[in-house]
Amino acid sequence: MDDGTKLPRRAFLVMAGSATLAACGAVRDTPPPQAQLPPAEPAAPPQPGNVLGAGTVRVGLLLPLGASGNAGAAAQSLRNAAEMAIAEFTGANIQLIVKDDGGTAPGAQAAAQQAIDEGARALIGPVFAHTVAAAGQVARQRGVPLIGFSTDTNVATQGVYLLSFLPQTDVERAVRFAASNGRRAFAGLVPDNAYGSVVEAAFRETVPQAGARVVGLERYGTGGAAQFQEAARRIAASANQADALFLPDAADAVPQILQALDAAGVRLDGKQLIGTGLWDDRRLFSVASVAGGIFAAPDPAGFRAFSERYRARYGKEPVRTATLSYDAVTLMAALANAHGELGITDAAIQNPSGFAGIDGIFRFRADGTNQRGLAVMQIGSGSAQIISPAPRSFAQAS
Repeated sequence: MDDGTKLPRRAFLVMAGSATLAACGAVRDTPPPQAQLPPAEPAAPPQPGNVLGAGTVRVGLLLPLGASGNAGAAAQSLRNAAEMAIAEFTGANIQLIVKDDGGTAPGAQAAAQQAIDEGARALIGPVFAHTVAAAGQVARQRGVPLIGFSTDTNVATQGVYLLSFLPQTDVERAVRFAASNGRRAFAGLVPDNAYGSVVEAAFRETVPQAGARVVGLERYGTGGAAQFQEAARRIAASANQADALFLPDAADAVPQILQALDAAGVRLDGKQLIGTGLWDDRRLFSVASVAGGIFAAPDPAGFRAFSERYRARYGKEPVRTATLSYDAVTLMAALANAHGELGITDAAIQNPSGFAGIDGIFRFRADGTNQRGLAVMQIGSGSAQIISPAPRSFAQAS
């Protein structure tokens, strides 16, 4: 790192020699295979005022800038982060064509079409599942890769990638850490909603892969204390056989769930409590019953440093997901600087060695989902501390 105002983004993607992309692990000696570009068509000029950067490789940035409430405010933070990424990448040879998708599927389709018509060789965004699906359909038809920010893996596919923080990765990292530290019998209480279904599937898959077993799992509705109490009574017997307890819910619910388990006769002493990224909440850090609990998350140092630079530039706090926009733009700039328009391909995006961004290492799978190198955090004394650092390469993570 230098003075924080102009970063030679080799901290993100290291260039080996003059043309080869080297990620966090092994360095390739030859450039990744390169796909054919979409058929050349006359590119319309980008609309004035909606362009960031002055490079020759155009990339669309699709955000709900015109949406009301929190969505519009978050979109502006993502746009700022994209602008900051270009400013901090030395010699970034990209030009971002910013499009407002309005937060709607038709808006996202139109924004994607317009950006590609104006010469975009890749798309960044949109934010929501329905807008990623809509823009992704256009991107695939036009042969242009898209990196979106939804956490719904149902919209990911070949050529439509998600850079978001996926709950499946949280579960895998925390469960494997617990198993590596001797936990062999896992029980879980999960919310009966879409998020609960995702993390339950990841939990059921990861526990046996880690050499342990699931001894019990129950779901609870969203009715509050009564629902927690009913589920706690159902799982009490199997929970008492467990040495690890999975509670993937938010800070307002977890203490109530633990209280319900205690009232149902579950002996919590000695059990490893495991959460997800929902536990990364200061409201939970001072709750005595959660002390010793673990969850997986990016090393917070990256976001702290990013936030300082963002505040210095814009005079306000970034949204937590602003780093996704920053990393997506930096990735596109690195690929464009290495190979020009030919560098932004599915093969390059799926580089198995991955990339190092603000929130640590990440890589894209062929199905469009991602894998991240996460730290394991432990709650206690009013904070969450790293007890297992994030891997610095995927060779180290395996």
